[in-house]
Amino acid sequence: MPLFDFRCPSCDKTFEVLVLGSRTPRCPQCGNESLEKQVSRPAPPGQSAGLVKAARAQAKREGHFSNY
Repeated sequence: MPLFDFRCPSCDKTFEVLVLGSRTPRCPQCGNESLEKQVSRPAPPGQSAGLVKAARAQAKREGHFSNY
């Protein structure tokens, strides 16, 4: 099920929700059913690979076995 952002024109609340097919949810604040589907912001690229690489390099310099 895709995750979409919706905006309610009545109360100006923006929220995200999982929706099935072409169903449109109700606004959690006012219950309005005529919502505007928004374009979701893309997630920034993860930095965990760079952090792991740096930690392994530091462990190698210090002589730890955690770099393997």
